[in-house]
Amino acid sequence: MRLWAPVFLALAASACSNAPVRIESRALADQISRSPEHFIIAAVDNDPSVFVSRAGSTPRGYDAVAAYGPSPAARQAMRALENDYGLREVSAWPIDPLHMHCAVLEVPEGTDRSTVLAAMLHDRRIRLAEPLQSFATRTEPYNDPYVGLQRGFQQMDVADAHPWSRGEGIKVAIIDTGADTEHPDLRGNIAAAANFVDSDDRQFRLDRHGTEIAGVIGAVANNGEGIVGIAPGARLLLFKACWQARSDADAARCNSFTLARAIVAAFDAHAQIINLSLAGPADPLLTDLIREGVRRGVLFIGAAADGSEGNEGLLHQPGVIEVASAGKQSAVGSAVYAPGREILTLLPGGHYDFASGDSMATAEISGVVALLLAKKAGLSGEEAYRLLRDTSAHPGGGVLVDACAAMVSLVGHGYCNPTTDNGPRMADELEQRVARH
Repeated sequence: MRLWAPVFLALAASACSNAPVRIESRALADQISRSPEHFIIAAVDNDPSVFVSRAGSTPRGYDAVAAYGPSPAARQAMRALENDYGLREVSAWPIDPLHMHCAVLEVPEGTDRSTVLAAMLHDRRIRLAEPLQSFATRTEPYNDPYVGLQRGFQQMDVADAHPWSRGEGIKVAIIDTGADTEHPDLRGNIAAAANFVDSDDRQFRLDRHGTEIAGVIGAVANNGEGIVGIAPGARLLLFKACWQARSDADAARCNSFTLARAIVAAFDAHAQIINLSLAGPADPLLTDLIREGVRRGVLFIGAAADGSEGNEGLLHQPGVIEVASAGKQSAVGSAVYAPGREILTLLPGGHYDFASGDSMATAEISGVVALLLAKKAGLSGEEAYRLLRDTSAHPGGGVLVDACAAMVSLVGHGYCNPTTDNGPRMADELEQRVARH
């Protein structure tokens, strides 16, 4: 059975913890996923005062907000660009936060995409023109499945932070692959799910990487099942923008189009945190959306660029908290660190296993930030970053985010267990940290 219920119905249904989550699908042409090199993203101005009865960009309906659609002038401008440059529109959607109408345009066979883009960049009718770019989830192979159960949870001293906060009510958007919405250790914490890749509801629930990320952030606590999420009180918004290359592996791909639609959906769903466990090049459209989100107070948590990407990765920009696996030497200097190896999490079908990579570390930090945000509403990205950085522990000469120490610094009182995996941390040491903040 195909599931088409709007996301806002899923949000309402999730008030009952055992209610099934329905997945909204927004089909994406298969050829876009398979051969992004044949496509261009272009955008024109769109009058924000013009509204139509059909939503164009994302599932709408929150708080009775009117649907935002393309104006006649924007439609006409896009048709003119198709004709003038010999392109074919594959999909189009208005982006309310940026006041633009955006389209994926196919370049015909035998036409050089770079030549077309060069011409479009000088066209005054065009607000944005860029290649459809590809992104990948941050993963690495795992070969030792039974070492260090919930290692990140222990090493970051999450248990000692939970008396203050479990991330109650914080909306965390996971922009990734799909996830197992029926997993017994997950379904009670899912607020909504939407698919911006295809209409395959079954595959959505079989996707590995998004299931792993969701488990690290928000696995249900005290239900007699499996593991505990870093922020078990958070509400998870599962937005599929990436697709798996293989059913038995975590690696997945995304592109500018799917990621843009998912980010706008996260805005519409009032996400307070957006988790982006992926890597890829700088992208003008996605950069503008991240900037708009930061302006709105959304906290972005992303995988840090490594040495091969330099400082030009998509997520290396102001307002994004970049995360790397503990001990990784090639990450950008502004990164914060969390455990990234042998992290016990969820797999589709109600299963559990270990996963490794910057993706897992990124999810852990999204969970820690949810703990902090639930304790202090309105916490900015810069404030959250300083708390994580300045209270990080240094076990074995490395650097590691300390969830309890960050919470103690935030609330201004208390201390943490001095016998955790982070090594001895006595009350007077934590009091000194609090005094500095």
